[in-house]
Amino acid sequence: MTELELSAGPRVSDRVRDLLSRMTLDEKLAQIVGFWEKSEGEAVAPLQGEFEEARGLDDVTRDGLGHLTRVYGTRPVDAAERARWLWDKQRWFVTGTRLGIPALVHEECLTGLSAWGAATFPTPLAWGASFDPDLVTRMGELIGGSMRTLGIHQGLAPVLDVIRDPRWGRVDECIAEDPYLVGTLGTSYVRGLQSTGVHATLKHFVGYSASRAGRNFAPVHAGAREVADVLLVPFEMAVRDGGVRSVMSSYNEIDGVPVAADPTLLTGLLRDRWGFDGTVVADYFGVAFLQLLHHTARDLGDAAVQALTAGVDIELPTGDAYLGPLAAAVRAGTVDEALVDRAVLRALAQKEELGLLDETFEDEPPTDVDLDSPAHREVAALLAERSLVLLGNDGTLPLAPDARVAVIGPNADRVAALFGCYSFLNHVLAHHPGTPVGIETPTVLEALRREHGGEVTFTQGCAVDDDDRSGIDAAAAAASAADVAVLVVGDHAALFGRGTVGEGCDRDDLELPGVQRALVEAVLATGTPVVLVLLTGRPYAVDWALARCAAVVQAFFPGEEGGPAVAGVLTGRVNPSGRLPVSMPRSAGAQPYSYLHPALGGDGDVTNLSTVPALPFGHGLSYTSFTRTNLRVAGGASTSSGLTVTVTVTNTGGRAGADVVQVYGRDVVASVTRPVAQLLGYHRIELAAGQSAEVELAVPAARLAFTDRSGRRVVEPGELQVWVGPSCAEREVGTTVELTGGTYAVTPDDPRWSGVTVL
Repeated sequence: MTELELSAGPRVSDRVRDLLSRMTLDEKLAQIVGFWEKSEGEAVAPLQGEFEEARGLDDVTRDGLGHLTRVYGTRPVDAAERARWLWDKQRWFVTGTRLGIPALVHEECLTGLSAWGAATFPTPLAWGASFDPDLVTRMGELIGGSMRTLGIHQGLAPVLDVIRDPRWGRVDECIAEDPYLVGTLGTSYVRGLQSTGVHATLKHFVGYSASRAGRNFAPVHAGAREVADVLLVPFEMAVRDGGVRSVMSSYNEIDGVPVAADPTLLTGLLRDRWGFDGTVVADYFGVAFLQLLHHTARDLGDAAVQALTAGVDIELPTGDAYLGPLAAAVRAGTVDEALVDRAVLRALAQKEELGLLDETFEDEPPTDVDLDSPAHREVAALLAERSLVLLGNDGTLPLAPDARVAVIGPNADRVAALFGCYSFLNHVLAHHPGTPVGIETPTVLEALRREHGGEVTFTQGCAVDDDDRSGIDAAAAAASAADVAVLVVGDHAALFGRGTVGEGCDRDDLELPGVQRALVEAVLATGTPVVLVLLTGRPYAVDWALARCAAVVQAFFPGEEGGPAVAGVLTGRVNPSGRLPVSMPRSAGAQPYSYLHPALGGDGDVTNLSTVPALPFGHGLSYTSFTRTNLRVAGGASTSSGLTVTVTVTNTGGRAGADVVQVYGRDVVASVTRPVAQLLGYHRIELAAGQSAEVELAVPAARLAFTDRSGRRVVEPGELQVWVGPSCAEREVGTTVELTGGTYAVTPDDPRWSGVTVL
């Protein structure tokens, strides 16, 4: 047994090793690649078709196959019909190949299973706004159940990139700008999905969201401390606490080294330090990009050697580099075949874990498939409702029952406006015009007309992203004739420049796209109270609107039940409880910005430009009111044990509602600069009018840790400011505690989650 084989981990069984020993080189390579059956015009991956050979499935399967790529998620297909095709193909793998190993089927599942007719949940940025890990777990369970029914084994989600710059197009796929919030919600999704027997895949490991100037694929120049203390934290939580079974290498480079060819990250950190023993898959075409985009490889064979050596086990979506080019490199002696064996062992171990090595597919495929059941709709509705953030309100909301309402704006009556880039509608159906959506999706206008008892008119005003102002006068006239104007503006999610947000849809500025600001200004000029609904995939610089609109509601692509959720907040049926998972920017010029900045990252006398955001991380209003009082820190707070914080939360308003208890801390003096505020723990709690509860959060040492000057993750003794408030910027109640003990080096066994008890 070689050292490389041993590094595959203790999960490799004798059965898997026996399979490997009987394989030819071509059979080995077949197990570490995917195959994607697609057609011209179905461009749902970057630079798709630039370098791959045109091959049919029958051309690549005689030696077996590792992955079938997006069987259901490449084009609109009937799920039951496609399941019959898949079962037939899998039976052929079992009976028609020498070793009889079925293929592993993977699909995208960021906002639900990406398949025609499947439930589409809110985008991950909305998960972050909900601050509700239990509900995210339930969503993951439902998504995983649908996938397992259809013979899908691996989902390419969640995205654990920490938001660093809102100009980046893929912000809507991310959860938050705080790594702890990303880690807890992302790990909750992993647990839910994997509880059904489907493997989750962490994306994108690591640094992708920290690209220069918010440009997709741009270089990342993050320092080692930022990488360790911000970008890696959610991945470590999902690996160590969530037991995730797959990780996807990212497209980007960090300080000149492409991640897909970096053994320090993919092997030294991920496997040797964190103990990950699953599979590392390449982001689509990421191995070939070492030659095509990074220019660190001479050809595809060189790219394959670099990625395989670094620790990329499986090339997705196809075998452009890991089939012919890698076979030639092995036969030429350029790469040790033991590296191929290492990857194959991991791939086969995953198939064994999933039960694929015992699967015969002699049973019949599902014939009655409900991918959007009442259970799906219930969770989609709850998550949409809990993710809506009331940014401002002068009392205009909830709408008066008999108010005449003029609904205006390009996103008011547009189904696609409810969905993110990786939804099936915007990701796939955009290439198949005329195809029905496949799921019931009431727009904001339709839902408001159902809920509101007064007169509701509609005028579009303008499109999302063009220069046509011809409808603005009609919109202003409609507003003038109404008691209140509801303006629904924002984004269109798409791919590679075809939208205002989404993969490859980055922004130079953070103004509302197109002429939407002109539309809002014209309606404001009428004097009619304006309720602005932002239906977006990123936060925009709308401080001007916050100061002048009667109310502002932020909805981050709330999914199939998003229309009714927005209508519920407008009418008062839903009491808003979402909190901002990302700061609302004041300008594009202040980016990149994070609330986790050190003292010199904020305002002061050393610069004439303000970095203070329009609204801070954690902000969100309600139709009731809350107070947080009586903050206590239990005795015995230390560098090795952390601290326990207790606070009393009271609903002081007149109706039931939910508060998000946010505990923040600041390390007053440290050996390196530290953030002026850091989320240490949170808990969402429902309280009746007048009800109080005591919430206790146990903050473990790892929540206080940072990378010191020697590169160790440590907790240092000294003064720690602790506070609770309605956002990171407001210290409603606080105290100072002394962390006792010596400098403590965090260990792999230290818990990373803050435990919560409601007393």
